[in-house]
Amino acid sequence: MKHSYMKSMVVACLATLSFIGFNATATAATNYKVAKGDSLWKLGKRYSVTIDDIKKLNNRQGDMIYIGETLAIPSKTKVLAAETTEPSTAAPANTAKPEAKPEAKPAEQETPAVSISASEKDLLARLVEAEAKGESYEGKVGVATVVLNRVDSPKFPDTVTGVIKQVVGKAYAFSPVQNGSINKPASEDSKKAVEQALTRKDRLDDSIYFYNPKTATDNWIRSRAVIKTIDHHVFAK
Repeated sequence: MKHSYMKSMVVACLATLSFIGFNATATAATNYKVAKGDSLWKLGKRYSVTIDDIKKLNNRQGDMIYIGETLAIPSKTKVLAAETTEPSTAAPANTAKPEAKPEAKPAEQETPAVSISASEKDLLARLVEAEAKGESYEGKVGVATVVLNRVDSPKFPDTVTGVIKQVVGKAYAFSPVQNGSINKPASEDSKKAVEQALTRKDRLDDSIYFYNPKTATDNWIRSRAVIKTIDHHVFAK
């Protein structure tokens, strides 16, 4: 009887020790009532979550939202449980303890100021590749920045996809969409340029236009206030 009791106590102790140190991730959600001018992209930027996160939590397939409806906005919080540590054992007095080498810290990536879906990142990178192929890395970042500035401007659609595929008159706003060159895959430089533009460190003074002065035939675009010239492109607002 005594042996059975001791065995039960050992099992209970082992179960308790296995629970300590467990890490869990709890997911909470905030209810948000959609107002005029809202979009999934703007809500993602406001709450620092992706469009896919919002769509998944609300069982949505498309990107359309409606004024007055209530959406659940995810927010993730990591909860760390207590961890056990074993008591250190003192080294013998006559034994030199080797000096521990500091661990190399991994390179930190810049955290994007805004979040867009993976599909929109790919679309934007392909536009950058088509518009700025042969331009410097800075020039590629500039093209991506103009698109993001248009998303924030009330003069243009409020999503990356809407801006890139916008029709002006009888043609698309960006010639690569018109001639199909946007369908070619993006280079690594163009993908990195998109990530850099998403940090919103340099917004080019909110420029919403860019053009090549050697090939531009529209005199109206030349009337816009020039902010900066990078390689073959003039950036204006």
